[in-house]
Amino acid sequence: MTRLVIVGGGHAAAQLAASLVEKQYAGQIVLVSDEPHIPYHRPPLSKTLIKDPEAALPELKAASFYEQAGIELRLGTRVRAIDRARKALEVSAVQGSGTLAYDHLVLATGATARELPGVPADTPGVHYLRTYAQAQALREALPAAGRVAVLGGGFIGLEIAATARQLGKEVVVFEAMPRLLARSVSPEISAFLLETHRKAGTDIRLDTRVDGLEVADGRAVAVVVRGEPLPVDLVVAGLGAQPDVELARAAGLDCRDGIVVDATMATADPAVSAIGDCTSFPHPAWPQPLRLESVQNANDQARTLAARLCGEPQPYAAVPWFWSDQGDARLQITGLWRPGYDSVVRPASRGNGFSVLHFEGAQLRVIESVNSPVDQMTARKLMQAGQSPDRTASADPAAPLKPAG
Repeated sequence: MTRLVIVGGGHAAAQLAASLVEKQYAGQIVLVSDEPHIPYHRPPLSKTLIKDPEAALPELKAASFYEQAGIELRLGTRVRAIDRARKALEVSAVQGSGTLAYDHLVLATGATARELPGVPADTPGVHYLRTYAQAQALREALPAAGRVAVLGGGFIGLEIAATARQLGKEVVVFEAMPRLLARSVSPEISAFLLETHRKAGTDIRLDTRVDGLEVADGRAVAVVVRGEPLPVDLVVAGLGAQPDVELARAAGLDCRDGIVVDATMATADPAVSAIGDCTSFPHPAWPQPLRLESVQNANDQARTLAARLCGEPQPYAAVPWFWSDQGDARLQITGLWRPGYDSVVRPASRGNGFSVLHFEGAQLRVIESVNSPVDQMTARKLMQAGQSPDRTASADPAAPLKPAG
């Protein structure tokens, strides 16, 4: 029987397993993860899981799913190396080391948090947030923290900042760029989020680089900015993430800001595929290879690969979309923003939400919505169908978003 081995325990790995079961894949499926938990939802880590002491592991699928589907779970197992010539993995676990043979290998290794240079990752008082264990550690530390410093004004940093403020903490966010989420969202959304967080009482300092941390008795006690220490009780490093390509690179696979794959998630080795946050892939709507960190991308790439493995190849062409909950603001984005688009602001038909629609000529390329889910979903359906609303009419909340013409 053909053995398919999936390395990784995130959304992409879980969705691939589920899609293969749905398509009645005939081979054996083995899922290997270095975490001790079955695959779980990642978005709640920065919200519910760090503020609710009763929050449990948000499983993507119950353990019974894997058991009933005949999927072998090897949890708490680290892959040390890939031997492509022998089609085997070198693995280690509590119960010992050994090898695991594969007929087809899928790398769903995700991304790892960028760490503070010169600061050991296990320094007391310093936290990262990529895993359930890290969320638990942060949840346990927050109650005793009066002042929380968040390094980085990206999605994770801002979500944690909003959650910490809801818990009554004094929060200061340091962002090196001149605006929040400068690489991901438009200036209009950056300005709205800045105002929203500041109104909530969060101290946001833009254009500010942190020189380092002050450590006393082995614990981080201050953030050093422009030579001056700012005393803090807890530091959260939200410095972004980098693709986990160590195994792939060591095995000789092409890695350039991710494991290079084609539109069906295949690497140059016909026995190896890759999906999710760790991949660099072509997209018909973007001029250069993309690497996306999103649940949608992980799930859609997994479905694309499952189709190929089951003899139904189809290229990945999904329109990217994302979301972020920051306090009372729910941000939803479809498409990938870049400078130069013509922007139209559209108030929501109800409430105080709004959307910013970005056009290239007559083509809608991106819609960013804050507390405006109806417009977001309508525009997303249009974009997925290759259609666009009339640009002028889009500014009128009373005019429905519908195909132009």
